[in-house]
Amino acid sequence: MRGSLIFAFLAELHRLDTQATAADPDGGGLLAAGYDPDFKEPVLVDPDDDGLGQSTRREHPAVQVPCQVEPEVFEALSMFASGNSPSSQVKLVFHFRDLERLELVDPVSGEARIRVGDRLGALFDRGGALVQRIRTPPGLYVTEARPIGFGLFRPRPRRNLLLVTFEPRRVAAPRLSP
Repeated sequence: MRGSLIFAFLAELHRLDTQATAADPDGGGLLAAGYDPDFKEPVLVDPDDDGLGQSTRREHPAVQVPCQVEPEVFEALSMFASGNSPSSQVKLVFHFRDLERLELVDPVSGEARIRVGDRLGALFDRGGALVQRIRTPPGLYVTEARPIGFGLFRPRPRRNLLLVTFEPRRVAAPRLSP
């Protein structure tokens, strides 16, 4: 007995594909890899020369995972001299039983394959109807994935829950020279 989620929804997760992101983004051009060597972030490339960079970030195919939603803050307004910057924080609780079934637990290390940098795309009800799509940018990205709920079943204690925190990542726009 490992318990179960209450008031479950389905989270559409877009896991970061680090190997595909690391590949040469401009086919032998100036860049050798899709990550910035200093900041370890996906670089921006401008393949169509329109002056707007596009991220080299690549993601695994989306997967829908049962979850319990714990909204903390959603689009709270923060004012700055240059304008507003809404901030959000959403926490989702996943059951390890579902993660194991969807092969989102590494069989060697036992770590969940939901990691920092993965993106929340949408929330659906259990019947598959869209509840809310998450706008990207700014998007909501995993900032913490922490196992919780250890040892609830006395005869054979096991972990059962993963608490994942999603927050926006502010992307700076490069200054274009005239």
